[in-house]
Amino acid sequence: MTALALRQPLSRLYAVAGDRVVLALLAALLVLGAADPGQLLPSVRFVLDALVSIAPFLALAVAIAAFAAASGADRLVARVFSGGSLRTVTLAALFGALSPFCSCGVIPIIAAMLHAGVPLAPVMAFWLASPVMDPEMFVLTAAGVGTGFALAKTAAAAAMGLLGGFAVLALQRGGGLQRPLAGASASASGCGPAFESGAPAPVVWRVWLEPDRRAEFGRVALRTGAFLSKWLAIAFLAESLMMAYVPASWVASAVGGGSTLAIPLAAVVGVPTYLNGYAAIPLIAGLIEMGMSGGAALAFATAGAVSCIPAAIAVWALVRRSVFALYLGLGLGGAMLAGLLYELGGAPL
Repeated sequence: MTALALRQPLSRLYAVAGDRVVLALLAALLVLGAADPGQLLPSVRFVLDALVSIAPFLALAVAIAAFAAASGADRLVARVFSGGSLRTVTLAALFGALSPFCSCGVIPIIAAMLHAGVPLAPVMAFWLASPVMDPEMFVLTAAGVGTGFALAKTAAAAAMGLLGGFAVLALQRGGGLQRPLAGASASASGCGPAFESGAPAPVVWRVWLEPDRRAEFGRVALRTGAFLSKWLAIAFLAESLMMAYVPASWVASAVGGGSTLAIPLAAVVGVPTYLNGYAAIPLIAGLIEMGMSGGAALAFATAGAVSCIPAAIAVWALVRRSVFALYLGLGLGGAMLAGLLYELGGAPL
């Protein structure tokens, strides 16, 4: 093999070795191994299992983002959701409530939409609504917790999307949130589409017929997958440590029924303790059996679905801090409001 052939893989290896996120992950594992050797292997296994479990959803989302970039369809999406009108926000929230993406799998779709120039208001509406509910989760939630709870969670998904989209519209009309993407993620090393927004690029659906577009698909998919995988790995490590060192009994006692703070506490606790939409179903059912109220359970489920640790860390790397703070505030505030309204309505399960 010639020196030229070796140069490219070596440069990629050096880039990975010098990546601050990768170095932070390795440092965290070294500290954990020194402080609690018995927890190191379970945490590594947890991270690997979590990455494997989310891989199909992540691969689908990455493939969609890469295809949109390579084909030029990202501009088509941008035109569909252009304008940031009340109608567009409403459609985005309703579409998000029915979409099959989880809180982590939706991130590359959001990144592609923002890079394509889709206004932040409909993006935020879709962003908040999408992870909370999808048709399959509705069926499983109705079977595992109750039909009333599944209906309330679906309504909460759409309502949180509408709340987020309208809040962004109001802030942007006041001059805020004009540049949502962070500098690093907006560069060529981030998750965005390959074509410059000003370059004329017609939509070509059969990307596999053109070598340049096939290559672009691969490049976008590779850097999007790498960007998300490294952040999800460190996020899942943090989640494994939380699960190892925070007793489940403490969670149950903190968000049990009878406390006036049960709903806000459940929303806050839901962020670090939420696993994913499907794993959360038996957890929520168990917490209700242990005394959690229906309103607190809904706040726990919706806050965790929108802003769980893995999703929040990925968002932190993607957007500016003002957008991240708004996303987190809307996720927590919307979850608390949904739980309160559900509780006031009798919380039917």
